[in-house]
Amino acid sequence: MRLFGLGLLALMAICSLFLGVADVAPGDVFRDAEARALIWESRLPRTLAAMLAGAGLAITGQIMQLLARNRFVEPMTAGAGQSAALGILVITLLVPGAPIWAKMVASSGAALVSSLGLMALIRPLPPTQPLLVPLVALVYGGVIGAVVTFVAYQGDMMQFLGVWLTGELSGVLRGRYELLWIAAIASAATFLIADRLTLLSLGEDTARTLGVNVGRITAAAIVAVSVVTALVVVTLGAIPFVGLVVPNLVVRMAGDNLRRALPLTALAGALIVLVADMLGRWIRAPYEVPVATTISVIGALIFLVLIRRGAARV
Repeated sequence: MRLFGLGLLALMAICSLFLGVADVAPGDVFRDAEARALIWESRLPRTLAAMLAGAGLAITGQIMQLLARNRFVEPMTAGAGQSAALGILVITLLVPGAPIWAKMVASSGAALVSSLGLMALIRPLPPTQPLLVPLVALVYGGVIGAVVTFVAYQGDMMQFLGVWLTGELSGVLRGRYELLWIAAIASAATFLIADRLTLLSLGEDTARTLGVNVGRITAAAIVAVSVVTALVVVTLGAIPFVGLVVPNLVVRMAGDNLRRALPLTALAGALIVLVADMLGRWIRAPYEVPVATTISVIGALIFLVLIRRGAARV
């Protein structure tokens, strides 16, 4: 399954390099300097950005679902994405000329606080009412989103807010996506604690009995979720549904063993975002549909099918 996924992802990545307004044939890369520049400066960074963002969002979505012990939550719709945008907005208002690393720190910090707040809210919820968790998460994210909109309106920054809350890759160029490699490192680091996170999904008391430092592992997981979410929002904007749909698809094939599931989750996340971006470039060519819009349609349809078939396990 992994080899098939890697092969399919590689094929889609090659197709992505030659899909766009400017027609570039594979042979042009060897004889045309402008074609090589287009591939190197725009198409390759865009393809890598789609794959890195998709893999990171899928992995962090699976981790958040494990921490919440609920299959219906994901960072982008549960407050972390909105808080990341709030962090960028506040630092931009206070320090208009702030460098990108300052926006990254502010966004990551806001997402971290938001994730901790969500975990504190859902912890006392009764396990016999599993649908309360996603409901509380949606309301929580909606409240933070309303605060973001109010602050942006007061600061006359509604246009900028639209950029941060709508993920799209048309502006990705070499030198403007590299922060996503940090997100990739943060996502890959979760593999080191995958076994402990799997034990944590059995319940905190059981995990402690088996020797897991619950506080430390939970903190590390939340930091990873916050950093990845913030960096995707800073670089591309919010891309919903990836962290919700992909883990529910992967759990059907790989089960709940996180160490076995994470590579498949990363592959599936990278593939679905890359394909959604390619569809967005093709549907209304030469215009583009934002990847957030395309992935929302695809993700909503897939999730409805999963719910109907009873595959999305709470």
